[in-house]
Amino acid sequence: MKNKLLAILSFLYISSVFSQVLEGKQLESYKGFFNFYYEEAQDKIYLEVNKLDTEFLYVNSLATGVGSNDIGLDRGQLGDNRVVSFTKAGNKLLLVQHNLDYRANTDNDLEKKSIEQAFAKSVLYGFKIEKESNGAYIIDLTPFLLEDRHEVANTLKRSKEGNYKVDLSKSALSLGRTKAFPENVEFEALLTFSGEPSGTKLRTVTPTPSLVSVIQHHSFVELPDDGYQPRGFDPRSGAISISYLDYATPIQEPIKKHFIIRHRLEKQFPNEKVSEAKEPIIYYLDPGTPEPVRSALLEGASWWNEAFEEVGFKNAFQVKMLPEDADPMDCRYNVIQWVHRSTRGWSYGSSVIDPRTGEIIKGHVSLGSLRIRQDFMIAQALFNQPFVKSDDNYQPMLEMALARIRQLSAHEVGHTLGFAHNFAASANDRASVMDYPHPLIELQGKNIDLSNAYATGIGIWDKVTVAYSYSEFSNSTNEGKALNAILDKAQKEGLRFITDSDARAQGGAHLLAHLWDNGESASEELNRVMKVREQAIANFSVDNIRTYEPYSVLEDVFVPLYFFHRYQTEAATKVVGGLDYNYAVKGDGQLTGKIVDAKVQKEALEAVLGTLSAEQLAIPKDKLELFPPRAFQYNRGRESFSGKAGVAFDPLSAASTSSEMTLKLLLHPERANRLVTQKSLDKNQIGLEDVLNELIEKSFHQSYKNAYLDEVQQMVNVNVLKYVMNLAVTEKAYFQVNAIASNALENISAELKQSKNNYASHYNRLIAEFNKELKEFELEEAPKIPDGSPIGTNMCNYVLD
Repeated sequence: MKNKLLAILSFLYISSVFSQVLEGKQLESYKGFFNFYYEEAQDKIYLEVNKLDTEFLYVNSLATGVGSNDIGLDRGQLGDNRVVSFTKAGNKLLLVQHNLDYRANTDNDLEKKSIEQAFAKSVLYGFKIEKESNGAYIIDLTPFLLEDRHEVANTLKRSKEGNYKVDLSKSALSLGRTKAFPENVEFEALLTFSGEPSGTKLRTVTPTPSLVSVIQHHSFVELPDDGYQPRGFDPRSGAISISYLDYATPIQEPIKKHFIIRHRLEKQFPNEKVSEAKEPIIYYLDPGTPEPVRSALLEGASWWNEAFEEVGFKNAFQVKMLPEDADPMDCRYNVIQWVHRSTRGWSYGSSVIDPRTGEIIKGHVSLGSLRIRQDFMIAQALFNQPFVKSDDNYQPMLEMALARIRQLSAHEVGHTLGFAHNFAASANDRASVMDYPHPLIELQGKNIDLSNAYATGIGIWDKVTVAYSYSEFSNSTNEGKALNAILDKAQKEGLRFITDSDARAQGGAHLLAHLWDNGESASEELNRVMKVREQAIANFSVDNIRTYEPYSVLEDVFVPLYFFHRYQTEAATKVVGGLDYNYAVKGDGQLTGKIVDAKVQKEALEAVLGTLSAEQLAIPKDKLELFPPRAFQYNRGRESFSGKAGVAFDPLSAASTSSEMTLKLLLHPERANRLVTQKSLDKNQIGLEDVLNELIEKSFHQSYKNAYLDEVQQMVNVNVLKYVMNLAVTEKAYFQVNAIASNALENISAELKQSKNNYASHYNRLIAEFNKELKEFELEEAPKIPDGSPIGTNMCNYVLD
């Protein structure tokens, strides 16, 4: 089309307004929200601006990526979105970003102006006016489009991959997806970044690491009309929110305003109990997604329609294939994109929103393509000799992997509908797709059952979040009371909502909110998981790989099986020194917070200490025969076992790594501080002394006649010693914690002097050296645990762009 136009139009008389500046140029014309013109001879885009001081949305993004999860520059990645406007200043047009964090929602223009003057704006760019006539202007947009608006160079620098900058001699406008529509215009430019690579990650994904080329996308989008009604945020709702300070607020009311983010959804017939939507929410799947993943993603995303139907919308949420000629970066499309990277990594749901109101304009899901292979490998490790009869017996493992990908599709779409993680859902019969699910593997005798690994369909909590965010109320209904009624009903049904920071393992304390866990009781599930793990290891054989695959592949398959308990261990450990609490509000009758019962904490501690047993940590001798030195071209990587035995497989380092995983969580300084506090408040609670005494009993007091088990036990013991040492000196702990840990070290030393432990003298020498140079102590970690989080899938984030 472009070549045809250029051939026909040797000279395009754009308009009388701009004829002088554009005279003699061969131009291709684009008519839309902004009119613009492309000049091939100079590789320039001229923008026509006739909307001075009119706000619109500017969004930058990446149309193509770098391909490294660690660097984080993905195909389809949304960047910032900003409310901007063009303002005239002398012979320039300034593109100004407005500061919406501070506002005055009032009819008093002078009050509004006082806020605008009190807080800074940001001028994104200054354009020389090429021509002006009757309030319309033409500017050269090209330098702006060729700037690093996505901050690629800064990302590479933060990743320690080198110092890069845009090389204009190797950069150019990209017209393939440069388009104009009535409500938005889209621009793209190929940017080449030149620099000296200093890291290793960029070298693995770039053909010439000193030159990194990506396509940057720019969107100018018309802001929505004022027909959208913002909805207030409630911390119990599970909705994601925006906030700002409104200085026009009466003094007796909160100055900070919170509104949820959501798509605009209105009934076509508001008085009908069930009605089709004026405009349904439609998500489009990347047509580059292969089968059978394509069908799984379509099915999983479509689960949300059930929740919308329950609040009175018929067929209001739809999932379709993206038309082949459509641009996934176009702000008119909600997109589920299948993203490739060199290693498995995160998935995320991002949104383009109207920062003024919280209205979602575009949802954009990015799913890492390697996730399904990791799920398949986990199933391959768990399944009892899947390839004993045929190398084609892959269907059971594939079914588990597809079950996860359906759930993941629903999860990430949920973020782009405006919903946060709910990490308490797994304690209530998998009540939400917004949790991180660990595969629920069951034992049938000596066989592993994968059939119930992942839940199917939308969860009961998800219906609550949809009801809160998208229910439409009549004018006669008090919306605030109706929304509270939705949350009160959920509370009475026993549903809980706890999200990200309260569910994290390091120092985390919530009784129920955990990542990658199952079951109402973290300790009971950990005990069950350990039995599944034990049986699966017993079943493991060469028939867990296909014929003629190297034994090195078998070792890699064994990794997620050996560490199968890692996330349920995190969950159970958080119960020790744990708390039970809600995001309560006055008058809702919820539990505000309490210390976890002593009995529950003791059960959790016992289950956690079970993961330090040498019998559990020692890889059976007959399995060690399956792991010879690595085959040619099958080197160990970040998801392999680490060790200190050279080319030989190192079972002692594997045990050390696993035990350290538990101890790093159990003896976290914040947990130790809570144990001291809790014991002081309730003498029946377990305290730090109790935990350390139990830990020492299960480590230094254990001995085995079996030499192999005894050496595994020593790996546990030395980890116990160094983490107790850390508690004795860390400034992150209370003085009392330091003292209790120091006393524990003295007790260990005294007992070792009476012990028959072959390494007693060495342990005591370590303690003596530690006591001499307390300030010099550095926590030396065991061989690094293989990448695992997320186990069975990829970590996700939700981003408000």
